[in-house]
Amino acid sequence: MLPQVATEKLAEYCDVFCEEKVFTIDESRKILSAARSHGLGLRMHADQLSLSGGAKLAAELGTVTADHLEHTDTEGIVALRSAGVQPVLLPGSVYALGWSRYPAAREMIDAGLAVVLATDFNPGSSPTPAMTMVLSLASTHMKMTPAESITAATINPAYSLNRGGQIGSIEPGKVADFVIHDCEDYRELAYFFGIEHPWKVYASGKQAQNREG
Repeated sequence: MLPQVATEKLAEYCDVFCEEKVFTIDESRKILSAARSHGLGLRMHADQLSLSGGAKLAAELGTVTADHLEHTDTEGIVALRSAGVQPVLLPGSVYALGWSRYPAAREMIDAGLAVVLATDFNPGSSPTPAMTMVLSLASTHMKMTPAESITAATINPAYSLNRGGQIGSIEPGKVADFVIHDCEDYRELAYFFGIEHPWKVYASGKQAQNREG
């Protein structure tokens, strides 16, 4: 499919779920190498179910991101840092599956990695679109500060998508996508979970939602 996807410009990236019972290391390397030859960017799901060597493969291939990383060890973190691969951490899936092993976010940040947080919203393992829940899990289970979690949910992912110059922060010249929350302190976003904080939502500078009607 890769040649046609690239020719028709249906995608910017190719993502492989690298696990022994999904795509093995060798299969993942073959698929991602083919994707690169067709001009696609590379991303990976790595080390979610086991220490499969996915993080090291991401570093070897220089993927843009490596998602999950629940089982990635110190050696894998060093490899990601050396290759400039951004970790995308998905604590909602750990929570929803009833597991207890969360990614080593603190170690990744201390190593100098620009961590990304996302919902992994899907019906199988993370049925939540709530980023505030993800921020809460990041603080309570992954030792991230509220400021770090907000950074990991805004500007860091913008750069992981090669859009850091257009979105991800409120700056002159960027697209005015932002949310005004009903909070007295930004730390409340991670502190209160299960609560809808958004008061007003703006898309491209125009109000798209207002809780007051």
